[in-house]
Amino acid sequence: MRAAHTQFNIRAIQSSWQAFDAMAHLRPIHDEESYDRMMALMNSLLDATGDDEDHPLSGLLDLVGDMVSKYEQEHHAIEPAEPKDALRFLMDTRGLKQEDLSAVVPQSNLSAILAGKRKISATLAGKLGKFFGISPAIFVPS
Repeated sequence: MRAAHTQFNIRAIQSSWQAFDAMAHLRPIHDEESYDRMMALMNSLLDATGDDEDHPLSGLLDLVGDMVSKYEQEHHAIEPAEPKDALRFLMDTRGLKQEDLSAVVPQSNLSAILAGKRKISATLAGKLGKFFGISPAIFVPS
């Protein structure tokens, strides 16, 4: 299949680009300073576009979002937590004690899970996901 040949008005692009570049300085992200600048641009674009996928700036938001995501994956990657550690974190951040989850999992089973002596079953992962209002995948080992 042959690629279509498109003619571009480079002078018009250059004029528009210079005005845009003076404001946004859109470049690949190589350091934290440019990451912070692109995050600020992305947040401003999100404020402007809202949920409107047909907004005139939605293409620019996609581009900036992809750049930010790529940088984050390379420089800010978060290692997945063990399911028991994720459960303990959720309990701690919400101020929950083991007995607070008694309707979801028997306390003896929960103690064994938190101690690493028992795995979280798929059924229990579903119940925990519903209880915490998150994806059950958090509780499934990777």
